[in-house]
Amino acid sequence: MVAPAVAEGPTAVVSPVALGSVRAVNPHDVQEAYSSLAQRYIDLLGSVEVVHPDDLRLIERHLAHLSGPVLDLGCGPGHLTGHLHGAGCEVTGIDLVPEFVAHARRAHPGVPFEVGSLTDVDRADASVAGALAWYSLIHVEPGRLDGALLGVRRLLVPGGTLVVGFFEGPVREPLEHRVTTAYRWPVDEMAGRLTSAGFVEVERSRRPQEGERRPHAVLVVRAGRPSR
Repeated sequence: MVAPAVAEGPTAVVSPVALGSVRAVNPHDVQEAYSSLAQRYIDLLGSVEVVHPDDLRLIERHLAHLSGPVLDLGCGPGHLTGHLHGAGCEVTGIDLVPEFVAHARRAHPGVPFEVGSLTDVDRADASVAGALAWYSLIHVEPGRLDGALLGVRRLLVPGGTLVVGFFEGPVREPLEHRVTTAYRWPVDEMAGRLTSAGFVEVERSRRPQEGERRPHAVLVVRAGRPSR
């Protein structure tokens, strides 16, 4: 699923919540929650026009010209998948929400889309040149994040690129979210989790900048060689 970078919508963050009040999130809950708001989400956020221009340029720079398959993990309505495809990228979009995938197939004919989970991708090890996880990790509970990152690294060739967008904050904490519980992360802590999963940091970007109010971060990393 893809959260907004510019526009407000059903995925807008409201406020931090107390840890004790957070209900455990599982993929089925996430799928059902987004399915119930799918058309509203598509109407508000299913276009590259709502993606911040800096983010779009960063995604293009690191993924559009890779030689080999790229996966848009948690592609939502498929607008970033379609954009990358239009830039010449051999990209496939994968999302848990059937309504998003159906819309993406209609909106971007000729671009492959699949219903599936980013934590259980049906691809061989070291078969993917790059991956985009644009706000698709925000609903992964902290205790499950390391496994999710290891799973993505498994897919990537050595040196393969992963671009991760997420909500950033001074401490790791759950956030009240209009779809289902989400988490924000200090950028250094997320970078550390990625390093522990076998990635090497290449670039980072943080906002808000002038005129913006929602903390946001992007990390670009490359997959190291698997340990033996």
